[in-house]
Amino acid sequence: MSLHLYWFLPSHGDGRDLAERRGGPRSTTITRRKPTLGYLGQVARAADQLGFEGVLTPAGLFCEDAWVVASALAAQTDRLKFMIAIRPGLVAPLLAAQMAATFQRISGDRLQFNVVIGGDPDEQHRFGDWLDHDARYDRAGEFLRILSGVWDGKPYTFEGVHYQVRDALLTRPPAVPPTVFLGGSSGAARQAAAEHAEVYLTWGESPGGLAGMFKQARQEAEEHGRALSCGTRLHVITRETADEAWAEADRLIAGLDAETIAAAQRRFAASESEGQRRMAALHGGGLEIYPNVWTGYGLARPGPAAALVGSHAEVADRIAEFHAAGANHLILSAQPHLEEAYTFAEGVMPILRARGLL
Repeated sequence: MSLHLYWFLPSHGDGRDLAERRGGPRSTTITRRKPTLGYLGQVARAADQLGFEGVLTPAGLFCEDAWVVASALAAQTDRLKFMIAIRPGLVAPLLAAQMAATFQRISGDRLQFNVVIGGDPDEQHRFGDWLDHDARYDRAGEFLRILSGVWDGKPYTFEGVHYQVRDALLTRPPAVPPTVFLGGSSGAARQAAAEHAEVYLTWGESPGGLAGMFKQARQEAEEHGRALSCGTRLHVITRETADEAWAEADRLIAGLDAETIAAAQRRFAASESEGQRRMAALHGGGLEIYPNVWTGYGLARPGPAAALVGSHAEVADRIAEFHAAGANHLILSAQPHLEEAYTFAEGVMPILRARGLL
């Protein structure tokens, strides 16, 4: 299967650093780019023109609303898909299905779902969601069951633990239902993906570490008579030479102080998210956990910790290795997202095309 490449839409803001620097002579010169429609439009149009299949559009209190942003940017792009992160429990399934159907019609069938359950209990409680980790995955399964049930435009009735609907009906179902991606590193996540998703996602680690999770997820899908594709999420720092790439990696974390890192690591280790705990555990043997796989992003920032770092050829080599390990979908990001989209597309994508991966 060929490789599907996606970029990231920085709807929380962007910049050349991992975070605002505290103190020091450079602190007054750091500029963060606000997630205005103008700037996000630049990123989306670049991804569209450069050949990325789509953009991951995140959801959470830290960023702008994914539906509103994606709807606005669909009008500025031609073929780019929008992988909207959606949290079951925060929107009713039939309403989500109606929103998806409308988005498909106005965008030309360019919607994808990234189903996430959330791993920060404080944020979940702010949203009014008090279910525990595994119960949220159970609810996600019921949510996706209802979506599947209403896509054909016939009345659908379902009674579960978390949702009960009677004669749920889409009067104008989408001609093409959105592809469902479901993310997580826990057994509950793999089980939910095996039963209800088209693509199972997990945050990047070493190729060998991901291969085991992908194999298990596919086996569980086969037990349900289904086929499952897999993908991962990584940052990328690619340059003409390896020395230039590693110099940029070093620069990104140069302003992080030990107290900030320690506080972040304690918070990550206590997360409900199995994926976040796995990211925190990656740092035990140093930041380069595998050739060209660097976890500096995870020192102080939540979410995916690993980045591909190296020359364009080295990054292409590692991507080919991840693909061989079972990753058919690769979601990438970099700092800042506009310039680095061009750097990756012009430096790495031609190599991938020459190897028949794109």
